[in-house]
Amino acid sequence: MATPKFINNSSNFHQELKQRVSQYFADVKKPSTGNIKLFFKAIFFFTIYIALYVHLVYFTPTAWLAIIECVLIGGFTAAIGFNVMHDGGHGSFSKSKSINRLAAISVNFLGASSIMWNQKHNIIHHTYTNIDGVDDDIEIKPYLRMCTTQKLYKVHRFQHYYVWFLYTLLHLIWIFLTDYQKYFNKRIGSVPIKKLSIKEHVGFWGAKVGYAVFFMVIPIYTIGFGAWLIGFLIASMVTGFVISIVFQLAHTVEDTNFPMPEIVTNKIENEWAIHQVQTTANFATKNKLLSWLVGGLNFQIEHHLFPKVSHVHYPALSKIIKQTCIDFGIKYVEYPKMRQAIASHTSYLRRMGRAV
Repeated sequence: MATPKFINNSSNFHQELKQRVSQYFADVKKPSTGNIKLFFKAIFFFTIYIALYVHLVYFTPTAWLAIIECVLIGGFTAAIGFNVMHDGGHGSFSKSKSINRLAAISVNFLGASSIMWNQKHNIIHHTYTNIDGVDDDIEIKPYLRMCTTQKLYKVHRFQHYYVWFLYTLLHLIWIFLTDYQKYFNKRIGSVPIKKLSIKEHVGFWGAKVGYAVFFMVIPIYTIGFGAWLIGFLIASMVTGFVISIVFQLAHTVEDTNFPMPEIVTNKIENEWAIHQVQTTANFATKNKLLSWLVGGLNFQIEHHLFPKVSHVHYPALSKIIKQTCIDFGIKYVEYPKMRQAIASHTSYLRRMGRAV
């Protein structure tokens, strides 16, 4: 399908929102990018990540300790993605463009392609959130049915049970399948990607080969194929599960919308900012430890409205955005506890597995 357009209605919600947020940064006299705490967090995560890798590969810990360390390296892989790569990809990690680029390409070190991520996430997902046929994040067909416009199969009746296992496969499928599908098909879902430069082609393959060397060839050589395979699967499945949970709780829950464009005009009947609020949800925003670990992605509404603002500012922005939504009569979806968001996601998938 052709990418839809958003209508320019009489609402000045987005304009008012930008004005209030700009005034906030002017009042507190802070840049909208990351701060020293974020930089130290990035250093801490990478230090632990590298230490775990070195100990697993070169010091061969006992089986029980190796399993624990593989679980941890899977968790830190996700944490680096949330806290460093994600902000860097949006240009909000630092005031320095060079540091932002360095943070963004850290996803290559984690197995994925920064080139494909930028087009899939920054361009498509952040523009066409929850629009079936365009937003690749809800394209898990035929295994899962994420909205009513997708075809219903009998197996979907059980999707709220088996979905948790599928989520563990995300990282493996991402690094070994979907990146290559996007590269060779030259499209993400139904949306063509821009023509890659020679530098980007080299970057794509360089990242893939580098990851294979460090996370497949070297470990297999040092500890053997069997031990490597078990450890690699544990780490990747933990990464996939954590990433899936955080991103799905932000969009596929009972209170978010999945609007489709009007058939004749191909327009979404809302301005872009209102669309973002209606298709996105927050969860557990009072849980400071969770917010710290997931890079503020539990403040997903704030992130979608202001992706170029670092997540360290989301708690403050949430008060402004919530009040603006109240002033304009726009529903602001928030689940106080993570378990409530998980329950809503489960209930939503159960309904999608039965509803025509």
